[in-house]
Amino acid sequence: MQKLRRRTWLATIASGLCLSTALTGLSTTTAHAQTHADTTLRIVVGYPPGGSSDRVARIVADKLQAKLGSPVIVENKTGAGGRLSAQYVKAAPANQPALLLANPAVMVVAPLVFPDAGYDAERDFRAVSHVNSYEFGVAVASAVPVKELPHLLAWLRANPAQANFGVPATGSLPHFFGLMVGDVAKVRAEIVGYRGSAPLTTDLIGGQVPVAFDTLDSLLPQHEAGKVRVLAVSSAKRSPLAPNVPTFKEAGLDLVATGWNTFFAPASMPAAQVERLSQLIQDVMKDPDTRRKFEAANMEPVAASRVQTEAMLKAYKAQWAPVVQRSGFKP
Repeated sequence: MQKLRRRTWLATIASGLCLSTALTGLSTTTAHAQTHADTTLRIVVGYPPGGSSDRVARIVADKLQAKLGSPVIVENKTGAGGRLSAQYVKAAPANQPALLLANPAVMVVAPLVFPDAGYDAERDFRAVSHVNSYEFGVAVASAVPVKELPHLLAWLRANPAQANFGVPATGSLPHFFGLMVGDVAKVRAEIVGYRGSAPLTTDLIGGQVPVAFDTLDSLLPQHEAGKVRVLAVSSAKRSPLAPNVPTFKEAGLDLVATGWNTFFAPASMPAAQVERLSQLIQDVMKDPDTRRKFEAANMEPVAASRVQTEAMLKAYKAQWAPVVQRSGFKP
């Protein structure tokens, strides 16, 4: 009887030890999972999957994950022209690191035209790294009887009823660049806003709008297919993506303008972490494979430090803020 009690007692102790070990293991696993989750870096994009900003984010995320040795995921927080993504990252908890990949529409234009954008671009964010630049182009349908920018401007002055500039969205950079061109060229134009580049290009090809301003990468496929004709690009020198297309300066208008995609961190992120991410992203952007992927997507890669990025942003705001304000644009 005593031996039976002893065996029962020993079995109970053994069972308890097994349970304790299992709980300890579970606790360790849970703690590891929590730590793992906390080290996941989120790259937040304010536009849908498949667009140029999303492509940039996913190329960089893949390379950055390998350098960090921890997960990097892309989140698409769409809505309000990209402003929701900025609001989301601004409010990111300190233990859940996040970066915002944004363009000038979110970080320059929106704060100027919306009384309450939901964030202050300078106070709520730190610049991390500028990763690509893009040009704007002006295009006409292949049926429009002009082949050079001076001919287009002369045609528009002679046919003011045709002076309608299609843009992918009102309040977008192509919108303000179109106004800039109209001012410099002394052409009074109406801006026709679309819901994206695809419907704009469809109407340009179909003749519903005679002239379109958009990013070069959006216009290039139809230009190469012979369905539209890009007459000029807004970069300081000819784009390697379209070496046969002159710049606006070469075509007679003293204009240079570009857009960009840049990574921003919330102001709550420690300065040392911002600097480390900036350096790692620079390393990613110097990688030959990264550059090939950007160029294959008709995008110009850039490797910029945090200081270089801040200088670029300062100069950019000085150029574009007066244009946006003079336009009197109201959403």
